[in-house]
Amino acid sequence: MNKPESSFTGEPVLPAESCRAQLALILGSADFDATGREHRFLNYVVEEALSGRGDRIKAYTIAVEVFGRGQSFDPQTDPIVRIEAGHLRRALERYYLTSGQRDPVLITIPKGGYVPAFARRAETQLAPVEAPLVTQPVTEHPPLWRTRPRLLTAVLMVLLAIVASVSAWWWAPDTYSEPAKPRVLVETFDNPGGTQAAGVVASGLKEEIVEQLSKFRDLLVMESAPKPDDASLAPPRFVIKGSVTLSDEAFHLRVRLINRGTGSVIWANSYDGPLKVSAFRDAQKEIARSVSQNLAQVYGVIFQADEDLNVSNAPDDWAAYGCTLSFYAYRLDVDPERRSAVRTCLEKVVDRFPGYATAWGLLSLVYMDDYRFEFSADGASPASMLERALAAARQAVALDPQNMRARQAEMLALYFDGQIGAALELGKESLTVNPSDTEFLSEYGERLAVSGNWKEGCPLISEARQLNPGASAYYEVDLALCSYFAADYKQAVIWLEKTPAPTNPVYHLVAAAIYGEAGKAVEARRESIWLQQNYPELVKNLRRQVSMRLARPQDAEAILDSLGKAGLVIPD
Repeated sequence: MNKPESSFTGEPVLPAESCRAQLALILGSADFDATGREHRFLNYVVEEALSGRGDRIKAYTIAVEVFGRGQSFDPQTDPIVRIEAGHLRRALERYYLTSGQRDPVLITIPKGGYVPAFARRAETQLAPVEAPLVTQPVTEHPPLWRTRPRLLTAVLMVLLAIVASVSAWWWAPDTYSEPAKPRVLVETFDNPGGTQAAGVVASGLKEEIVEQLSKFRDLLVMESAPKPDDASLAPPRFVIKGSVTLSDEAFHLRVRLINRGTGSVIWANSYDGPLKVSAFRDAQKEIARSVSQNLAQVYGVIFQADEDLNVSNAPDDWAAYGCTLSFYAYRLDVDPERRSAVRTCLEKVVDRFPGYATAWGLLSLVYMDDYRFEFSADGASPASMLERALAAARQAVALDPQNMRARQAEMLALYFDGQIGAALELGKESLTVNPSDTEFLSEYGERLAVSGNWKEGCPLISEARQLNPGASAYYEVDLALCSYFAADYKQAVIWLEKTPAPTNPVYHLVAAAIYGEAGKAVEARRESIWLQQNYPELVKNLRRQVSMRLARPQDAEAILDSLGKAGLVIPD
């Protein structure tokens, strides 16, 4: 039997059965806040180590076997494994500070590698670890009734603590219109060959990247660093560097993003292509678009890097910026308990920074959740909740007509207000403002789809998922619905079970309909019970809830019929 060595207490061995039982406890705990991908990461490295294959645990094998990267994966240019390992280490630390405080076995991922270490607690006699209450075997995708870890849960917990403890001056009225934003410096690309042609290419690429990044209104893009004696501007926290090399017929470009706080490279990529003028002009735009999408979009590299920001060294207005990050964490699964804190935080932000268009847009989206999920905590009528959401969205657009969160909020509010044509027209127009914004692309795709344009909307959702897998559950529920309306129930189930969203009522509503139509009685009943227990008002108003989301009556009736097959009573 394989017995891992202890790396904490000097004890010679630990029973593999105890380590596997501890793994099951961790993966089944609501206090283990990690993404589905990080669940698979931990399960893989622990099983490899317990099976005597610890020498195979490398960045390459993890990327290929756990994350689905291709055989050409290069850990030097793609830091995904290192980034996910950092998230996983923090999730384990939080687990052992909460529900795992008395666990007899410690599992860690020591820095400098990915091989797990196992240890007994010094104060605890190692005894057989009881099996978890839920004895279902650990699978690649956690069971639906367990809390799905959230990509940004850690940042949400920290940010809400900041907001709760911040001193009274933070919220005092003043003349500021917007808080500080993350600053990104785009440096002139290096020209190792020293040729005039490469210098021209380097200059053009920098200008194109600056232009594309500037479309993301939550970043401040800088083309030159502030002078050391200029106290009016904070130095950039992120720097984009690169180099251009030319041959007779081709170019080679390397780009990397550096976190100046840590000095580490947090993203890197390389691009190659022909030097023909027409081809290069198109390639330059695509390269700039790729860089901006990877770095600046919601759930992109910069947003993820801010999870790790040391709050004590944060910019002056971190609490305001932090409220926007907490919104994105909440939005992954629409947890009603978190919604209240996020709403309060954003309301205080717009009170202090009345010109902060992004905060107004996100506040409108929270108000929309009040309306469409019947979350109201202040007794407001549905009509007044919708009016409040539309007013906040229009305020955001008035402040910054190019702000994509403002446009997203207005499009959503118009759709639920019954102005579907106006909503779709706004969505189509907004894609010309920033086609690289995958958050908007997915929302517009969803609006198109649920308005009845399934063939037009579903490909946009799929494209957004490919470009930004950070919020995969958000996209995959929509893609499950797309498969449902294509009568491909098998594929709908596959999409549904890729990344469960245990606290999102729409996920459970869609799941109940799909399982009901697919003939999966046990799963359908489970989803129906969850809805009745957690959202009884939604169940009482099923016809209204479905009809407000699906514009075509025949689509709404199809879903209601499937929900009936799942065991839910459909009111007349």
